[in-house]
Amino acid sequence: MARQQPPPWVHAAVLLCLLCLSGAIEIPMDLSQPPTITKQSVKDHIVDPRDNILIECEAKGNPAPSFHWTRNSRYFNIAKDPRVSMRRRSGTLVIDFRSGGRPEEYEGEYQCFARNKYGTALSNRIRLQVSKSPLWPKENLDPVVVQEGAPLTLQCNPPPGLPSPVIFWMSSSMEPITQDKRVSQGHNGDLYFSNVMLQDMQTDYSCNARFHFTHTIQQKNAFTLKVLTNNPYNDSSLRNHPDMYSARGVAERTPSFMYPQGTASSQMVLRGMDLLLECIASGVPTPDIAWYKKGGDLPSDKAKFENFNKALRITNVSEEDSGEYFCLASNKMGSTRHTISVRVKAAPYWLDEPKNLILAPGEDGRLVCRANGNPKPTVQWMINGEPLQSAPPNPNREVAGDTIIFRDTQISSRAVYQCNTSNEHGYLLANAFVSVLDVPPRMLSPRNQLIRVILYNRTRLDCPFFGSPIPTLRWFKNGQGSNLDGGNYHVYENGSLEIKMIRKEDQGIYTCVATNILGKAENQVRLEVKDPTRIFRMPEDQVAKRGTTVQLECRVKHDPSLKLTVSWLKDDEPLYIGNRMKKEDDSLTIFGVAERDQGSYTCVASTELDQDLAKAYLTVLGRPDRPRDLELTDLAERSVRLTWIPGDDNNSPITDYVVQFEEDQFQPGVWHDHSKFPGSVNSAVLQLSPYVNYQFRVIAINEVGSSHPSLPSERYRTSGAPPESNPADVKGEGTRKNNMEITWTPMNATSAFGPNLRYIVKWRRRETRESWNNVTVWGSRYVVGQTPVYVPYEIRVQAENDFGKGPEPDTVIGYSGEDLPSAPRRFRVRQPNLETISLEWDHPEHPNGILIGYTLKYVAFNGTKLGKQIVENFSPNQTKFTMQRADPVSRYRFTLSARTQVGSGEAVTEESPAPPNEAYTNNQADIATQGWFIGLMCAIALLVLILLIVCFIKRSRGGKYPVREKKDVPLGPEDPKEEDGSFDYSDEDNKPLQGSQTSLDGTIKQQESDDSLVDYGEGGEGQFNEDGSFIGQYTVKKDKEETEGNESSEATSPVNAIYSLA
Repeated sequence: MARQQPPPWVHAAVLLCLLCLSGAIEIPMDLSQPPTITKQSVKDHIVDPRDNILIECEAKGNPAPSFHWTRNSRYFNIAKDPRVSMRRRSGTLVIDFRSGGRPEEYEGEYQCFARNKYGTALSNRIRLQVSKSPLWPKENLDPVVVQEGAPLTLQCNPPPGLPSPVIFWMSSSMEPITQDKRVSQGHNGDLYFSNVMLQDMQTDYSCNARFHFTHTIQQKNAFTLKVLTNNPYNDSSLRNHPDMYSARGVAERTPSFMYPQGTASSQMVLRGMDLLLECIASGVPTPDIAWYKKGGDLPSDKAKFENFNKALRITNVSEEDSGEYFCLASNKMGSTRHTISVRVKAAPYWLDEPKNLILAPGEDGRLVCRANGNPKPTVQWMINGEPLQSAPPNPNREVAGDTIIFRDTQISSRAVYQCNTSNEHGYLLANAFVSVLDVPPRMLSPRNQLIRVILYNRTRLDCPFFGSPIPTLRWFKNGQGSNLDGGNYHVYENGSLEIKMIRKEDQGIYTCVATNILGKAENQVRLEVKDPTRIFRMPEDQVAKRGTTVQLECRVKHDPSLKLTVSWLKDDEPLYIGNRMKKEDDSLTIFGVAERDQGSYTCVASTELDQDLAKAYLTVLGRPDRPRDLELTDLAERSVRLTWIPGDDNNSPITDYVVQFEEDQFQPGVWHDHSKFPGSVNSAVLQLSPYVNYQFRVIAINEVGSSHPSLPSERYRTSGAPPESNPADVKGEGTRKNNMEITWTPMNATSAFGPNLRYIVKWRRRETRESWNNVTVWGSRYVVGQTPVYVPYEIRVQAENDFGKGPEPDTVIGYSGEDLPSAPRRFRVRQPNLETISLEWDHPEHPNGILIGYTLKYVAFNGTKLGKQIVENFSPNQTKFTMQRADPVSRYRFTLSARTQVGSGEAVTEESPAPPNEAYTNNQADIATQGWFIGLMCAIALLVLILLIVCFIKRSRGGKYPVREKKDVPLGPEDPKEEDGSFDYSDEDNKPLQGSQTSLDGTIKQQESDDSLVDYGEGGEGQFNEDGSFIGQYTVKKDKEETEGNESSEATSPVNAIYSLA
């Protein structure tokens, strides 16, 4: 529960039109006065080329001033340019491009003049520039080749936009480039690599420029990196290696600076600006950067570090920030420094800016224009925009450097004076008029105002007035008594009355009286004092279980004449009243408390004049507070007693304590669980390992969660001893064909038992009886080189420290690196039938590693035509494979190779046997099984038998039979080869065509065969010589003219032969 002080803005309502206590008195606008510039554009005015151009210039005066402009110090005739106009009752220029035109044509330096009959006021010189976002020149970038570990700078060189674009780096796929202390973007936009690693090749790098006015992003062509490395393997496993660079074979280097170069440089900054110093260093390992100032400390209130400590920014620089700064880049190989000499210059800044001077006739006065800068600025006075030297002489005016003195001023002295102070870094221009008036006092605020204030607050009453000569002002209370000044009251130069602490008796009517030689004026203010708003029953801190109901009270006492509003904040933000909450005038109720309800709740009771705050904290089933006051006692060689004081359990009993330890040799700063104890104890004996510098802490646990760890105990180091164990997970595996990498899990601090833990690594070839090789290693790996391919080794790894060696280690069998296997042996291809092909093989004679399988590639072919290649992968134990033929005609070519983890080895190639040429009996097996076809074949066979018998009889009788040219009984469809005297007895619809294209399913179609049944000595209608010999053709075709005169024009048929027997 806490009461908070209201913020300073709470009591602002009690003030009436307060002027700055030292502010200048303003002339009422109904009185004659010279012009005063009230609004103007900034000195460096950058405009969007897509919009119309506005150059602002506004002024007040009586009479109202007129305006004109100069451009590049010459009169700018607005009437001659149809695109340029001036706003009514203003000097603001509008340049309209809706009808065309180029904004660049209007760039230049503009100045506004506001004039009436009492003088001329000037604006600043406004430099108009049009925003530019030029396109990035297209270029082809060659890959950047760099050695791993070397530094690298990728230059951005953005186009010179106005204003300068924002630079950022992304990949070509618009993924942001991850930056860290090794890879980061410099202030100039370049991307710096302190050292290049192999993983930097995983993306490309593109510089992007975002332009402010056009809201466009331009992308440069991407850089690609090619990193040359001595160790291209196992990059991911080495990325988090404790000594990543040496593990990757990258030479370590001392730091050197990439930016700025050399050992020293200088930098100039203007007062009031930000100073940005930058140091980017290369080196292996990546250097750390630290900043210092020679002869003093960095300004902690203004200095901050950026870009992973590579940049130092000092805001709002002043002359005290000049001096020598240096950055120190260091890594374990050494350090280097760069000194930057900082010089602070300054554009002119005001020490005493000239203010309007209001005088009565005959009065004296002065204008002061005092400025400073580095170098020292010069001061030039002007009157009504013209050099003071060229103005008519005025005996009542005297110029003394930065001051103009007026004596016995007369009406003719009215004018606007300009003070221009400048140096090489900029300028300041101020207008100040001299007005000579005879005006009796007048009040400028409404009469008889009511002011309400809170009891005990500080209050200031204002009474704005004017007169010339400037009147004196006095305050009175309730129309009587002496002038109010002193004690609880204080009157400022501008007439404001301050009451330091309001009391009840201060309530009443206050009168302010302004007097000069021309008269007096007065005004009254009625002051009412109200009781303060107070929370008398504040909400209290609560601890609640999840799901319960919580009520926070907030009862308020306030002045009954003021309207009260009560609101709530949660964690200093307005509280959203959801359906689980109910807000009443004097309380806030939360139903079904959840974890997200935990936090601070502030009751805000406010009126239109003041407010009061009260805060309470709601804890929802809190975790235990941390244990405290850890103490070590009973110190022994291998044990110690730890005692602690439990923290608050926050309404949830502590169930367990976890004791953790940290040691400062192997893993400093890393905490490990040591043991666990019941929540009812606060002291325990801990068993320790030799030669460990222990530090302990305790964590309390309840049903809600774990406490924050306790503060650590003091350290306790145990004495050393030889190791009692050896490293685990010893392995020997080849990473290349001619090496073997021996690895193991390094022993931790609790098993090292002594300083300088190291490992004795021994190895020898198995079953060779050769002597052991040995080496001492401090890491967790050792690579044996120049090994034969995949041979077994006996390996031993023994721990050793300065107190002695560990026990004799177990022998582990490892293998040197694998290579590609030799070809499988005795690769055999058999074809047991026309539907299947069987393959068998034996394992390679030289596996050169652990076989992980076989790869079989085969393709069907028919002559020069190839089918689609098919790939089969087999397990290392499979040595047989049977495949189904896609068709009975095509042959197959098989290529078989064995695989190890290195890859596929030498391949062996075999082809399937050529299929027997049984185009009819085999290729037409489906027709030969049909009944009609069998019947037809039987009939043909019978006719051939009869013909043979007849021929035999006729021959035995010495007779002859006629030979016909045509078949009397056709054996089937007309043969397409009839013209050349041949006849193909095969089924044309089913017979594959040799040389045809491979079908979509990979089956080879054979071309039409020239074979006939004669090739197989089978039936059909043949021809015989008279001696019974067979003529090797089925038919003989002759032209009709050649058949004339023969005995018969028909070929002999079995039917004709039968007739001839008669």
